[in-house]
Amino acid sequence: MSKTRSEVLAESRTKGIAAGATTAAAVAAGVLVAPVAGAVVAVPAAILAYKWWRHRAENGIRF
Repeated sequence: MSKTRSEVLAESRTKGIAAGATTAAAVAAGVLVAPVAGAVVAVPAAILAYKWWRHRAENGIRF
């Protein structure tokens, strides 16, 4: 069964918050710990950001 528009927007918001938090953690790790740690944490951040972007594109949500 299809999701409603508000459910899709809520899911997008959740995915965006997760991607943003992971990206912030990657930047913080790169600045505070070491650039290598930031690079390691940046991989999951990039994956989550891509999933968020793809979700918005598939559901016709504007950027």
